Amino acid sequence: MTESTDIHRILAIMARLRDPQGGCPWDRKQTFATIAPYTVEEAYEVADAIDRNDLDDLKDELGDLLFQVVFHARMAEEQGAFAFGDVVAAISDKMERRHPHVFAGMSIADSDALNAMWDAEKKKERLAKLGVEADASALAGIARGLPEWQRALKLQKKAAMVGFDWPGPAPVIDKLKEELEEVRVEFEARAAAPGDPAAQDRLEEELGDLLFVAANLARHAKVDPGAALRRANHKFERRFRAMEAMAAADGMRLADLPLDAQDRYWDRAKQQEST
Repeated sequence: MTESTDIHRILAIMARLRDPQGGCPWDRKQTFATIAPYTVEEAYEVADAIDRNDLDDLKDELGDLLFQVVFHARMAEEQGAFAFGDVVAAISDKMERRHPHVFAGMSIADSDALNAMWDAEKKKERLAKLGVEADASALAGIARGLPEWQRALKLQKKAAMVGFDWPGPAPVIDKLKEELEEVRVEFEARAAAPGDPAAQDRLEEELGDLLFVAANLARHAKVDPGAALRRANHKFERRFRAMEAMAAADGMRLADLPLDAQDRYWDRAKQQEST
């Protein structure tokens, strides 16, 4: 292993950056709380590089994400809590423990049995960590820091494991229509009572129900809602940029045009993609 690929090099760099005497002022003043948003951001940038199939960028983004792990581990080491080596040991132990069919010769019938074993092991780990006061709910262990669409999926999957689930997509679609109607009613109620915080709160709640059911429909369709929304975002961005380019080619700015003229450019952008 060369110096450029040795994990000890990045650990030494991190220690130098956090050095109270000659380190970087910005790095020295950071805490777990201030670094956490960057950690989440770097994870999304990894996902973006994968989505674009840009392996050179993926290499860089994985490095950025690894640096976040190193940063948190260094701050913990300074407090005497744990060090980077402890992080590596903990995840290594966990992976071996959760894969007895690979490391301990256990026989697993199929992927469903594997998932059941995985969840049972995770529950056992939570009980060992928290003791008798541990949350015994089927929904236990779902992190509150997840993006809400991802947390919705995990809640739904956990509930489905104990049989609380629709039998297929048809009743979910019916429920989606029902929730959409309830959103429409609350929009009208808010319009009739402008400035009423209760009306706004009810609308927010119904929109949340609508999004929750939409995530459930994606789950029944075996579609990742994050990937689906990412695809929709990319499509919208691609078409909107095409609209801007068309308007510029006609000597106009899109922002100066009325909505009906903008819509005509939108239709042209869609037609351009289909040809």
